[in-house]
Amino acid sequence: MSQIPPTPTNLRGAVDLSALVNRPAPGQAAAPGAAAGGENAAAGEPLPLPSLFFEGTDANFNDFIDLSMRVPVVVHLAATWAEPSAQLSPVLDRVTASLDGRLVQVKVDVDANPQLAQAFQAQSVPAVAALVAGRPVQLFVGALPEQEIRDVFAQLLELAAQNGVTGTVAVEGGAQPEGAEADAAEPAPEPLPPHHAEAYAAIERGDYATAIAEYKTAIAQDPRDAMAVAGLAQVSLLARLAGKTADEIRSAAADAPTDVDAQLGVADLDLSGGHVEDAFDRLLSLFPTLDAAGKEAVRSRILDYFEIVGVEDPRVAKARARLASLLY
Repeated sequence: MSQIPPTPTNLRGAVDLSALVNRPAPGQAAAPGAAAGGENAAAGEPLPLPSLFFEGTDANFNDFIDLSMRVPVVVHLAATWAEPSAQLSPVLDRVTASLDGRLVQVKVDVDANPQLAQAFQAQSVPAVAALVAGRPVQLFVGALPEQEIRDVFAQLLELAAQNGVTGTVAVEGGAQPEGAEADAAEPAPEPLPPHHAEAYAAIERGDYATAIAEYKTAIAQDPRDAMAVAGLAQVSLLARLAGKTADEIRSAAADAPTDVDAQLGVADLDLSGGHVEDAFDRLLSLFPTLDAAGKEAVRSRILDYFEIVGVEDPRVAKARARLASLLY
């Protein structure tokens, strides 16, 4: 886990996202109340917003950069196909709602917003970052326990205060912030099966080998366990990328355009960053040039990607048809 230092004094050296994202086109709706609220609220007064929770896109994100001049903005980089994203979301919502409007949360679908995924250098999901005074701060990657998230957010608020970002948000109309009543309104989720729970705990520790072994055991006990199959594919992807930088992976692929392992590595990187179609296209374009062993390696990796992305995803259907045409 990479957390912000406990006592940083400034944000110099951070990437300026305003150079990397597009402002909304004329007439396009902005993030609800984000920019307007900052102009209308008097200094020192709570900033009126319709919610503490927003959806961020490549088109509207500059509004949240503006908002971060008043109040810290937590950015949850997620993907619908990533089980840890779904597990992390309610925890983030609960922690955000408990902080009395001292920060807001923006959720970004990396598949639908590749520019933001690239701007935040999201090599895997879920990833959580923040904006403070218009500057990005990397917080953590993966689904952490709630208390650790509270500790990270406490450090974030200290950092914001050191940079003069001390505003608060008041939800307009006194409405209950989304997520504040989640525990009371919704039944407790079903506990994970034992091997899934062990795998998830291992992923939190960064122990991918144990997680892989747990998912394999679950599949051996029930070959129809679709969650275990998808979980195995996801954690195997994390294990392959662990300890490598994006620059190293892309340089290796550029230096060896016909090397199967190098191309598989950069396809992994593309998929983890939400560039699903790029990953599929890279491997499917390479496939016809390979020998039998290379084709089997690529076919197996693509099948893993199908599980990670989700078999009902239209991009999977398109890639599956293309793979079938190459095979037969």
